[in-house]
Amino acid sequence: MDRKLLDILVCPLCKGKLTYQKKAAELICPVDRLAFPIRDDIPVMLEDEARKLPEDEEISPEGRS
Repeated sequence: MDRKLLDILVCPLCKGKLTYQKKAAELICPVDRLAFPIRDDIPVMLEDEARKLPEDEEISPEGRS
C-alpha cells in the first residue's frame, strides 16, 4: 500500500483513522470494528464489503506501512 494513500484514507462511517494489516490485506477501523479488504492494491471502502470483527478478536496496532 502506498503510504500517502494510507495517510489520507479514513473510515467511511466514522471518519476515524484506519490501521493497515499487511498480512490480512485489510484496513481496520477499531471504532466500528470493521475490516475493509484491499484487492489488487485497491482499498474497498464499502460498508457492504467490510468484514465485521468479532468482539473477541484483538485489533493489533501492526502499523500503517
